[in-house]
Amino acid sequence: MKNRFDASRRQFLKTGIAAVGAGVFLSTVNLNPAFADASPIGTAGKQARVAIPSLSVYSQPWDEARIIYQAFRDDLMNVYYEVESDHGPGYNPYWYRVWGGYIHSGHVQLVDTRLNQVDYSVNSAPAPGVLGEVTVPFTQAKLHNRDGSWRNVYRLYYESVHWVVGVETGPDGRAWYRLKDEFFDVDSLDYFIAADHMRIIPTSELTPVSVDVPWTQKRIEIKIGLQQLTAFEYDREIFRTTVSTGIIKDVPDGQIPTATPTGTFNIQNKMPSKHMGDGNLTDDPDAYELPGVPWVSFFEPVTGVALHGTYWHRNWGLTMSRGCVNMRNEEAKWLYRWCTPRTPTLAIDTIGLGTQVIVS
Repeated sequence: MKNRFDASRRQFLKTGIAAVGAGVFLSTVNLNPAFADASPIGTAGKQARVAIPSLSVYSQPWDEARIIYQAFRDDLMNVYYEVESDHGPGYNPYWYRVWGGYIHSGHVQLVDTRLNQVDYSVNSAPAPGVLGEVTVPFTQAKLHNRDGSWRNVYRLYYESVHWVVGVETGPDGRAWYRLKDEFFDVDSLDYFIAADHMRIIPTSELTPVSVDVPWTQKRIEIKIGLQQLTAFEYDREIFRTTVSTGIIKDVPDGQIPTATPTGTFNIQNKMPSKHMGDGNLTDDPDAYELPGVPWVSFFEPVTGVALHGTYWHRNWGLTMSRGCVNMRNEEAKWLYRWCTPRTPTLAIDTIGLGTQVIVS
């Protein structure tokens, strides 16, 4: 059993990926689950948000140890350090030491709490607005009813991305951002969150990378058996990571398969923010509603399968989705910027024939 305080993916993304953008090839990089920075997790102030209805806390880092207690959805747990357990599971052997025991890393989200200054310039931003990223573990969105009252709708989670179209006075008298959900795109269904719970994403984080490489010389390969995604330029591997593809199971006739389809595709539509789910306005945290899924690159047009960031699990290496390819948020963001069609700085979606995607 090993404690892990090793170098992080974010360090790689700050340095190695910058080299890709400059046209410098990277050696093969195997990105295993790790913390968002290299300092011990306690001093970094990390917390784990429980992302499923209930989560067992074990006396030891393995799933046959004694259960100490249960944590529940959206509980926040201080993480002292990470452990690579000799007991696995093999696809994801990483556990977190928390108060009283250990939790498996697969069904939590590592979060921070960072409050922000209100950016009133969003009031003058042209359509479609600006992009904002949630910087607290979760924040309660509210709908402003016609009679002046407020009601809860979604909980918006850490690192989810949303379109911000204005600043208004919220139910507590403070500044709240007005968010437009592309699923509805109706002004009366805009909802609001406390403005200090969101950072406005600067356009410098949205510019395309590796633009000098012709689009025909970029390729993405996804190996379902390995749960692995690899990016290539000129047939040379520049990026590799573990992912979570669709759950392989039988579905009734007429229902959309949950397995990720295999074959050769192309990126066809890119969206920096996408509401996935049933499209109901609800405050039920267990409903299938995922507003603000970040950095979405659709490659299969019939059932809408995409590469995208993920704020509801960390179970990389295991099939988890309803068909899409779940990725770490920072990696999905880089891939979104790297692949084609090239995206304008601020656009709800970008449609066009883009980077080849081979799924096998």
